[in-house]
Amino acid sequence: MHKAIDEVKKMLQNYSSVWGNELYLEKALAEVLVQPVAPPKPKAVPKQAPKPRLSSQKIPAQRSPELQSFYLQMKACTKCALSESRNNLVFGWGNPNANLMLIGEAPGHDEDVQGIPFVGRAGQLLDKMLLASGLKREDIYIANMLKCRPPGNRDPLPEEIIKCEPYLRRQLEIIKPKVLMALGRVAGQSLLKTQDSLSRLREQTHHYNNIPLLVTYHPAALLRNPRWKQSSWQDLKKIKKLLQNV
Repeated sequence: MHKAIDEVKKMLQNYSSVWGNELYLEKALAEVLVQPVAPPKPKAVPKQAPKPRLSSQKIPAQRSPELQSFYLQMKACTKCALSESRNNLVFGWGNPNANLMLIGEAPGHDEDVQGIPFVGRAGQLLDKMLLASGLKREDIYIANMLKCRPPGNRDPLPEEIIKCEPYLRRQLEIIKPKVLMALGRVAGQSLLKTQDSLSRLREQTHHYNNIPLLVTYHPAALLRNPRWKQSSWQDLKKIKKLLQNV
């Protein structure tokens, strides 16, 4: 009994650290009191010299021979000008047998340095969101529309998406996910070839490569606008239900 109580406390503490004091849970749990978690005080970070380019950095091997082989084939891609400014090609990472695949728009600074998707602040929030909703990062696969970081984290250009999208389609062929979730407006619009707003894209289940696709907020947007967390929580509930029915 005590073990079950401790597990519930741990779950609620993790939930509170992600979603704050508001509960976006089922009505049966709505009366549970989540104690607020005080945000850590920011620490002064000494200025550091710019990190060197890491094009020769060893990226962790994919956990699938077929994915690893495909990564080795494309890691030196020079199809577009982004190859000239990247530190590392960000192929994707996760469970090669995942039922759920998350797709963002493009790598950011931290991802470009480490060669792994969603490792910065937005990625850390994404991990907490998944855990709070009963999903684990090691059970899913995460990739981006573009495999190289656009300068200044600008939106991907149409010609960049055209040249990079075949890589994503090949990943889908290898992994064979049952459900897709696009993270953010740009990813959703790029995959579905539409200019519909994010609010409209979130209204229904779409399909990409004949795979059910839901669109939700990018975790970076939640860092800027915490008021969208409730809607994001509802999207995660939708994705869990969809996974149960496919």
